[in-house]
Amino acid sequence: MHTRRGQEDDALRRLDMAYEDELSYTWCSSKEVKDKSLNRMADVLFTERIKIRFSEWCDGLLRDRSGGFPLQWTSDNAKQQFKTIFFKMRPALNLTGFTSHQLRLIKLVINKHFKDLTYIRVNSENNCSQVLVVYTETKDDRDFIMKEVKDEHLRGEENKIKAAIGFRHVIDLLSSEKKLIVGHNCFLDIAHVYSKFLGPLPLTTEEFVSSVNKYFPHIIDTKILLNTNFLLQQRMRKPRTSLSAAFASLCPQIALSSKSTGLALQQCVQVEVQVDDLRSSNWNSGAKHEAGYDAFMTGCIFAQACSHLGIDFKLHLPSENLAHNEKLHKYINRLYLSWTNGDIIDFSTGNKITEPLGTMNFKKLYPKIMFENIILIWGFPSKLKAREIRECISKVFGPTSVTSVYHLDETAVFVQFSKAGFVSDFLVLKETLETSDSLIFVLHPLAKLLEGGNTCAATYEIYKEICSSPISKVLFADQAEAVGIKSKTEVVETKVAVQSQEQGNFSKENEVNNVPKSAEKSKQGTVHNVKEVILSGHYKITDSLYTAEGNQI
Repeated sequence: MHTRRGQEDDALRRLDMAYEDELSYTWCSSKEVKDKSLNRMADVLFTERIKIRFSEWCDGLLRDRSGGFPLQWTSDNAKQQFKTIFFKMRPALNLTGFTSHQLRLIKLVINKHFKDLTYIRVNSENNCSQVLVVYTETKDDRDFIMKEVKDEHLRGEENKIKAAIGFRHVIDLLSSEKKLIVGHNCFLDIAHVYSKFLGPLPLTTEEFVSSVNKYFPHIIDTKILLNTNFLLQQRMRKPRTSLSAAFASLCPQIALSSKSTGLALQQCVQVEVQVDDLRSSNWNSGAKHEAGYDAFMTGCIFAQACSHLGIDFKLHLPSENLAHNEKLHKYINRLYLSWTNGDIIDFSTGNKITEPLGTMNFKKLYPKIMFENIILIWGFPSKLKAREIRECISKVFGPTSVTSVYHLDETAVFVQFSKAGFVSDFLVLKETLETSDSLIFVLHPLAKLLEGGNTCAATYEIYKEICSSPISKVLFADQAEAVGIKSKTEVVETKVAVQSQEQGNFSKENEVNNVPKSAEKSKQGTVHNVKEVILSGHYKITDSLYTAEGNQI
């Protein structure tokens, strides 16, 4: 369990405000409560009995001091409700078995008629509220015990707040010491830490970068380091800089558990792993994508990279901050804002660096993301892969119509078109095919994608709407169903209504002339594709396939 820093500050502020209220029932008050008229006969009788009981108890204390006989309660009920104890070396009555209304009346009686008695409420060792009436001889003594109880209660509540902080103690320590934070492609990791331990994420990237820099002024991304340093690129056996690939290239003696003493391994930084005796016999280093092991791999990569850059850890004191090392200075606070596009943001200034710093040409590897060109498809048959979805769409809209296809999960994909107009055209065509009763639907290339009748499609704006819902499901198709969104966007609905009628008439005319022949030829095996069935008035179905792999945006 943990709390954000803002939540802690708010809780402490509320606690201070509560203690300023001297009429609070949480602790005692030195201010007299105003006399309230008692309208009920039962309240009048109860307050009179309480007044008599307290008077008898005070008289009994005085008799006990002078050597007389102490007060003896006449009934078992009185013994249970009024139990004499000592509180901070002072005689007191522990009140039990009273309702909250009766306790308010008791407090009223004490403040009005007994200047030597003090009504207080404290928390017992088992965190149960305990109401006491304490005997105090002077006003100074009463003020002193009230302040003492108040301070104890304040410390107790502060300890509860601190106990709820949890792991954020570690985050606070890293922030206060201004330690160098090392991550691998860690923009989202920093955002996650910020959201969980510091506060709600700011609305803009600029605000987020500025706020993060206040807490963590020194961050280094090992992916930036590997991609932008030519020496490290030469050391890498492969150009891939994913965490596992970089770990295998730079730290083979750890990744492969090798004990070889070759020259290449002798140049590697030695990493010692300490485990207790119970786990030493069967210790497993871990596996990638496990949070602890990913952090371990990142640390090993950073240590090895520093060694290759000429940073000798033996010559540096543990207290020395690597963030100020001149060999790392130009890599500090530069993180990938978008790895696929190679966009880098400087957390020191908030400026975006549009051109990659290294030799890798990201724009050739990954197309630029155009959100207005993206359509979200979900609920399609689970057997379909990204390449098959690309082929289905490319048969209709042309071999260069689809820029990329990216699997969100096993139930949903992003499809980025080369033109924004293809988005609405696809939604119109999908609606037309699903509302058509002709055999054209069976022979249409999109039939494979729409098989089962559960396929839904929408624009990227609808995707953001679905994700912004407080409802959370593992699979996107389940998430969309839980939110209540099934298909398309409001912008497309009007266009669908107009064109579906026109295309319906067109389909009926062609159904009589073309479909039976096509169906007959298909049965004979002489024709495998319908070549010239125009459904939308703009596109025709072709045999050519755009076979390039499109697994990522």
